[in-house]
Amino acid sequence: MNNERNYITICHLEDHFGTGFLKVKDELILKKEKDNTYDDEAIAVYKDAVRCGYVANSVCSVARGTLSAGRVYDRFEEEASCLVRFIIEDRAIAEVFVRKA
Repeated sequence: MNNERNYITICHLEDHFGTGFLKVKDELILKKEKDNTYDDEAIAVYKDAVRCGYVANSVCSVARGTLSAGRVYDRFEEEASCLVRFIIEDRAIAEVFVRKA
């Protein structure tokens, strides 16, 4: 990724644990989920090795000013990390960092 800051929306938190377990500055892991039957560009979000949500990939779920999963998918190989910056109702906004190989 380039030097500018890139943000994503993390959604489907309510399907797992809600937002109560997340804190600002938590580091999360992003993993491509290539076998996802609903989304070819699915990126799962993990905290402490437990899947807790997904990177938003729909115009209905992507917060303004953040990138969709489709815009982030090709910017890393298998995994990347992100840092929670904001928690808003049922979503979180995180800054993405690509791990260098």
